[in-house]
Amino acid sequence: MLKMKKNVLKITAVLGLTTVLLNSCGPKENTPLVYFPDMYFPVAYDPLMKAQDAYSDHENEIPAFVKNSFATGLAPVEGSVAQNKDGIFEEGLLPKNADQYNAGYDASKNLTVSPLNPANAAKDIERGKMLFDRTCATCHGTGGDGQGPIVQSGAFSGVPNYADRELTVGSVHYVLTNGRNAMGSYAGQLNPGDRWRVAMYVMNAFKKGAAAPAAATTATATPAAKTTETTTATKK
Repeated sequence: MLKMKKNVLKITAVLGLTTVLLNSCGPKENTPLVYFPDMYFPVAYDPLMKAQDAYSDHENEIPAFVKNSFATGLAPVEGSVAQNKDGIFEEGLLPKNADQYNAGYDASKNLTVSPLNPANAAKDIERGKMLFDRTCATCHGTGGDGQGPIVQSGAFSGVPNYADRELTVGSVHYVLTNGRNAMGSYAGQLNPGDRWRVAMYVMNAFKKGAAAPAAATTATATPAAKTTETTTATKK
């Protein structure tokens, strides 16, 4: 009799557990009682639409969403990294083949002035130095002589000395954006404005006083035209 009671209890426990498991997998139209419904019914929010819960009809009262007309696409947190705050959008069409790359590189040598606000040149060059030392000096060296720590270790070679190259601020920026030879693109590491700042620093620190290439004399003097030329050249 005692053994039979134990068997009945075991069967009852198994049936009870099975019932709970089956009920927890019920359809959404007959929503069961579940723990952590936010995880059980995940919602793929459209950032421009009103945020709604998949398992209830109550209004979403998150203050940040309420102030944004309930949309989930919020503005960046103050102090976070800004995306292209300089308003430079010249990377819309990157070169797709060698001919486009070479044409763009040749055109970039005509650009002798950065499209950034010239009134901020000193600060831009200062930031460019900081970025160069952090991002470029490992190969190019802090003196721009192509003798950075990686080169001196013997792990890599062939990095040119800036003093031996015909450069303009436009060509330096073009190479930072698109890469050249063994150097890859740094568009993923530096935003458009910062690439111009590094290019400005390179020209100021390592090519200061160097004569511009003859083709560069055709660059238009007006700031607006320079910006337009920059955009056109880097899109090639």
